[in-house]
Amino acid sequence: MSKTDETLTASTPTASAADLQDERLLRDQGLGGAAKAFVRRVRGGDIGSLPVVVGLVVIWAVFQALSPDFLSPGNLVNLALQCAAVGTIAIGIVLVLLLGEIDLSVGSVSGLSAAILGQGLTSLGWPLWLVLVVALAVGAAAGLLYGLLFTRFGVPSFVITLAGLLGFLGLQLLILGPNGSINLPYDSPIVQFASASYLPPWLAYLLAAVAAGGLFVTEVRRAGRRRRAGLSTGAMSLTVVKSVALFVGLGVMVWYLSRDFGTGTSFVFFVVLVVLMNFVLKRTRWGRSVFAVGGNVEAARRSGIRVNRIYISVFMLTSLFATIGGILAAARLNSASLSSGAGDTNLNAIAAAVIGGTSLFGGRGSAWSALLGIIVIQSISNGLTLLSLDSSIRYMITGAVLLLAVIIDSLSRRSRASHGAA
Repeated sequence: MSKTDETLTASTPTASAADLQDERLLRDQGLGGAAKAFVRRVRGGDIGSLPVVVGLVVIWAVFQALSPDFLSPGNLVNLALQCAAVGTIAIGIVLVLLLGEIDLSVGSVSGLSAAILGQGLTSLGWPLWLVLVVALAVGAAAGLLYGLLFTRFGVPSFVITLAGLLGFLGLQLLILGPNGSINLPYDSPIVQFASASYLPPWLAYLLAAVAAGGLFVTEVRRAGRRRRAGLSTGAMSLTVVKSVALFVGLGVMVWYLSRDFGTGTSFVFFVVLVVLMNFVLKRTRWGRSVFAVGGNVEAARRSGIRVNRIYISVFMLTSLFATIGGILAAARLNSASLSSGAGDTNLNAIAAAVIGGTSLFGGRGSAWSALLGIIVIQSISNGLTLLSLDSSIRYMITGAVLLLAVIIDSLSRRSRASHGAA
């Protein structure tokens, strides 16, 4: 084992007596033990995604009581499509927050990609593949510039990306030209993909089965690795129950959405990106290095991790996800304009990552935060629209939810610290 691998392993918190007891509960008592272990983790401050899940249930219950159309198949199909673009941008925000940094320019970068898409498909007559390559290259270059300025000159990420917000906004205005708006060809594949493409029910059910099967195989392989290492493993019954519950839950969702248009392809694309990044963060050396740098940058550097490369790669990925999100947003609205990436795009992307459970202090979070957080934000926006309430109410409610999420994060950190000291 290399020095870096040893340090990455060592950077994982040492198992406490409570952790060992949780493992014994999982091994010896099956489902009952899993429930007791979960309660112990929550009491110890490891609440995970519990607050956002509970909050989402409350939000949906309230809006359904006030507007019977909220949980209708048609509205949920629309809600899923609304989540795809900003949710994709939020994935990049999760990555940069894991390092304890921030990117304030994701809205401008997404707007710039929309402008490139509009001009490329209309005035320049480029094929779609070339437009996408150019937009992604510009996004990657923006992230590379941020990373180099941060690592070479030590300029705070807040200042770098704030300058990028202004600079790329100006470039967006320049590309859009005097009219400030470009209508995209409705028959373009990217427009159809983002606004009018839905999975056939059989394919949606197949993907649900693949997801459940993937969870089962992953859990079994993980248990095998722990067994070979001499560690305790959870009960197989728990793995079976989790896999069956996932399949049933996804199946019910597919059935319900199929009563209208069905499951939007762009939303499925967003979920696939979340799953991919979750795998990269949790199962690769690069992902473990991101958590190590976010937890303690000096310790990571001394362990042999190339910290500068981690920063540069994360800034590049953040800008790439902003680019993809901007393309999806423009394609769904069938236009690129001055409002592309403007308004509350930045705020919603950052809020989604934080509300979903990613810590502002770095070193703790998950790609699933982007999915959970954006569903919460878009649910609030969608519900208030159905109630015909002013957008000012939406801003205030979203701000309150964001503040509550940060407070919960701070309290959970304090609780974990006190339990660790004990």
